[in-house]
Amino acid sequence: QVQLVESGGGLVQAGASLRLSCAASGRTFSKGWFRQAPGREREFVAGITWDGASTYYADSVKGRFTISGDNAKNTLYLQMNSLKPEDTAVYYCAAGGILSNAQLRAARLFDYWGQGTQVTVSS
Repeated sequence: QVQLVESGGGLVQAGASLRLSCAASGRTFSKGWFRQAPGREREFVAGITWDGASTYYADSVKGRFTISGDNAKNTLYLQMNSLKPEDTAVYYCAAGGILSNAQLRAARLFDYWGQGTQVTVSS
Protein backbone atom coordinates (compact mmCIF):
# COMPACT_ATOMS: atom_id res chain seq x y z
CA GLN A 1 0.00 0.00 0.00
CA VAL A 2 1.44 3.34 -1.07
CA GLN A 3 0.94 6.36 1.16
CA LEU A 4 1.01 9.91 -0.16
CA VAL A 5 1.67 12.85 2.14
CA GLU A 6 1.13 16.39 0.88
CA SER A 7 2.55 19.60 2.25
CA GLY A 8 2.99 23.21 1.23
CA GLY A 9 -0.51 24.64 1.30
CA GLY A 10 -1.38 27.90 2.97
CA LEU A 11 -3.02 31.30 2.82
CA VAL A 12 -1.60 33.74 0.29
CA GLN A 13 -2.65 36.87 -1.54
CA ALA A 14 -3.59 36.94 -5.19
CA GLY A 15 -0.52 36.97 -7.41
CA ALA A 16 1.64 35.02 -4.96
CA SER A 17 3.24 31.61 -5.43
CA LEU A 18 3.15 28.33 -3.55
CA ARG A 19 4.80 24.98 -4.08
CA LEU A 20 3.00 21.84 -3.05
CA SER A 21 4.89 18.63 -2.35
CA CYS A 22 3.68 15.04 -2.24
CA ALA A 23 5.97 12.39 -0.78
CA ALA A 24 5.24 8.78 -1.72
CA SER A 25 6.12 5.78 0.44
CA GLY A 26 6.45 3.41 -2.49
CA ARG A 27 6.89 3.20 -6.20
CA THR A 28 4.22 4.84 -8.30
CA PHE A 29 3.79 5.45 -11.99
CA SER A 30 1.34 8.01 -13.33
CA LYS A 31 0.77 10.93 -10.97
CA GLY A 32 -1.49 13.91 -10.79
CA TRP A 33 -2.86 16.81 -8.81
CA PHE A 34 -6.56 17.41 -8.32
CA ARG A 35 -8.45 20.02 -6.34
CA GLN A 36 -11.85 20.40 -4.78
CA ALA A 37 -13.48 23.66 -3.80
CA PRO A 38 -16.48 23.82 -1.44
CA GLY A 39 -19.65 22.73 -3.16
CA ARG A 40 -17.82 21.60 -6.28
CA GLU A 41 -16.65 18.27 -7.64
CA ARG A 42 -13.03 17.24 -7.54
CA GLU A 43 -11.32 18.46 -10.70
CA PHE A 44 -8.14 17.67 -12.55
CA VAL A 45 -5.33 20.21 -12.21
CA ALA A 46 -2.20 18.61 -13.65
CA GLY A 47 -0.80 15.19 -14.51
CA ILE A 48 2.51 13.62 -15.39
CA THR A 49 3.03 10.38 -17.26
CA TRP A 50 4.65 7.34 -15.69
CA ASP A 51 7.98 8.05 -17.37
CA GLY A 52 7.91 11.75 -16.57
CA ALA A 53 8.15 12.56 -20.24
CA SER A 54 4.88 14.44 -20.61
CA THR A 55 2.80 16.78 -18.52
CA TYR A 56 -0.79 17.92 -18.89
CA TYR A 57 -2.75 20.77 -17.37
CA ALA A 58 -6.27 21.99 -16.97
CA ASP A 59 -6.92 25.05 -19.11
CA SER A 60 -7.56 27.10 -15.99
CA VAL A 61 -3.99 26.64 -14.71
CA LYS A 62 -2.01 26.30 -17.93
CA GLY A 63 0.91 28.70 -17.99
CA ARG A 64 0.71 29.31 -14.23
CA PHE A 65 1.20 25.86 -12.66
CA THR A 66 3.99 23.36 -13.25
CA ILE A 67 3.96 19.71 -12.23
CA SER A 68 7.25 17.90 -11.74
CA GLY A 69 8.72 14.91 -10.01
CA ASP A 70 11.95 13.99 -8.26
CA ASN A 71 12.43 10.25 -8.62
CA ALA A 72 15.37 10.19 -6.23
CA LYS A 73 13.18 11.64 -3.48
CA ASN A 74 10.02 9.89 -4.68
CA THR A 75 8.29 13.24 -4.46
CA LEU A 76 5.82 15.03 -6.71
CA TYR A 77 5.60 18.83 -6.86
CA LEU A 78 3.14 21.43 -8.03
CA GLN A 79 4.59 24.89 -8.48
CA MET A 80 1.74 27.41 -8.49
CA ASN A 81 2.44 30.95 -9.67
CA SER A 82 0.18 33.95 -10.18
CA LEU A 83 -2.41 32.48 -7.86
CA LYS A 84 -5.99 33.67 -8.15
CA PRO A 85 -8.87 33.56 -5.65
CA GLU A 86 -10.54 30.93 -7.84
CA ASP A 87 -7.60 28.62 -7.17
CA THR A 88 -8.79 28.30 -3.58
CA ALA A 89 -9.44 24.63 -2.85
CA VAL A 90 -8.16 21.53 -1.14
CA TYR A 91 -5.43 20.09 -3.32
CA TYR A 92 -4.86 16.34 -3.54
CA CYS A 93 -2.04 14.40 -5.08
CA ALA A 94 -2.83 11.08 -6.68
CA ALA A 95 -0.82 8.18 -8.01
CA GLY A 96 -1.51 4.95 -9.78
CA GLY A 97 -0.51 2.63 -12.55
CA ILE A 98 0.39 3.45 -16.10
CA LEU A 99 -2.31 5.72 -17.48
CA SER A 100 -2.73 7.21 -20.91
CA ASN A 101 -2.72 10.94 -21.51
CA ALA A 102 -6.50 11.10 -21.44
CA GLN A 103 -6.76 8.83 -18.41
CA LEU A 104 -4.59 11.18 -16.35
CA ARG A 105 -7.60 13.49 -16.09
CA ALA A 106 -9.86 10.85 -14.57
CA ALA A 107 -9.72 10.85 -10.78
CA ARG A 108 -11.44 7.46 -10.56
CA LEU A 109 -8.48 5.77 -12.29
CA PHE A 110 -5.95 6.68 -9.61
CA ASP A 111 -5.28 4.11 -6.89
CA TYR A 112 -3.71 6.22 -4.16
CA TRP A 113 -4.59 9.62 -2.73
CA GLY A 114 -3.06 12.02 -0.27
CA GLN A 115 -4.98 13.58 2.59
CA GLY A 116 -5.22 16.95 0.88
CA THR A 117 -3.72 20.34 1.64
CA GLN A 118 -5.67 23.60 1.80
CA VAL A 119 -4.76 26.45 -0.51
CA THR A 120 -6.52 29.74 0.11
CA VAL A 121 -5.95 32.76 -2.11
CA SER A 122 -7.28 36.09 -0.91
CA SER A 123 -8.12 38.95 -3.24
